[in-house]
Amino acid sequence: MKRILFLILLMFSVSAFAQFDKFFVGMTLRMDYYHSGNHDNSSFSFDELIAEPFWGGSEVNLIDTFEYGNYYIKLYDLKSDSLIYSRGFSSIFWEWQTTDESKEINRTMSESVVMPFPKNDARIELYERNWDGLFEKKFECTFKKDNYFTNHESRKKYPNFSFHKSGDPSLKVDVVIIPEGYSADEMGKFVEDCQKFTNDMFAYRPYSENKDKFNIWGVLAPSQESGVDIPADGIWKNTIMNFGYYTFDSERYLMTFDNKSVRDIAANAPYDQIYVLVNSNKYGGGAIYNFYNVSVNSNSKSAAILIHEFGHGFAGLADEYFDSSTSYNDFYNLEVEPWEPNITTLVNFDKKWKQLLKKRTPVPTPDPKKEKNMDKTGAYEGGGYVAKGVYRPRYDCMMKTFNGDTFCPACVEAIQKMIDFYSQ
Repeated sequence: MKRILFLILLMFSVSAFAQFDKFFVGMTLRMDYYHSGNHDNSSFSFDELIAEPFWGGSEVNLIDTFEYGNYYIKLYDLKSDSLIYSRGFSSIFWEWQTTDESKEINRTMSESVVMPFPKNDARIELYERNWDGLFEKKFECTFKKDNYFTNHESRKKYPNFSFHKSGDPSLKVDVVIIPEGYSADEMGKFVEDCQKFTNDMFAYRPYSENKDKFNIWGVLAPSQESGVDIPADGIWKNTIMNFGYYTFDSERYLMTFDNKSVRDIAANAPYDQIYVLVNSNKYGGGAIYNFYNVSVNSNSKSAAILIHEFGHGFAGLADEYFDSSTSYNDFYNLEVEPWEPNITTLVNFDKKWKQLLKKRTPVPTPDPKKEKNMDKTGAYEGGGYVAKGVYRPRYDCMMKTFNGDTFCPACVEAIQKMIDFYSQ
């Protein structure tokens, strides 16, 4: 029986790789576009198509099975009209739409989607999740294999290095670390920080037992000046990707609107996830699902920030806190189930972590402090910046505070599923 099962899995694997070879070459096609609008409306407009030298994604799992994110890309082979690649993602524009500023002005932001490079003509479609949780098609364009306007220029070419390599990028989770605010004289420090990053990452479950499923890359891309922008303190630095604190006027939110620079530098290595390591000791970071992840290198909480933010960017985990001020409004429609795997409105709790609850666990679950059982998995009210109507798996978790220094079982399960998806 085991032999038969092995042969079936082997045949599936061979068939899946053959599917990749039928439609793709081992490079990345990146589409840059502009996302414009305000609180109530948004639109997409084409910028350019770019050929990048590596493809770090799976060559087996080409079709997204999670449907996470506020946006979705679908790639169709034009001749057969068959779906050959899809991925969910989110963006900083969507977060901006939940701020008060978006009610007053319009803005335009540069964004990108990446996909394996098609061998033949293909159609790219972009979808946006509406308030009811459904994806609506918002944009499409055609890739022509013979179009000489597809940009093959390496605009920010820098050497890469690998200090944790487990195997073929198509069979591993590839994380590329890119430096922000490290001067040319600090590239040695960046290499040391990359090693610390790797050690910190693999100190947490479930990453610790999955080290052999990851490749970690670095790119030696120096900035003109050391440090990063802190607008409220009047500090402005000439850095390679223009990151700064006070994004959306939230002091600790450390992001950039210079999408092209981030993508151009990341293109120097194969990647599934981009991680920006910022040369600063001030508390800060940020991450957006399948967009990019950010943390600082030398704060006392750097390791916890790193692992928390990677939970957002890689596994689509939501913030589970709800009792601190943020710059956001109207994040969740309480009438639909949120897409993030670690929060629920109980509209469809069966698709979340219900199977992890012990029998007779009440849902919603009472405050565990009264039962003196802080490690009990349940459905506790408060999460996703919302005090009422949104529920989280445990009283505390790395996605809520750094007090316990561990992920709850629901988050561990979600991260493991994502690791398995990208490493086969």
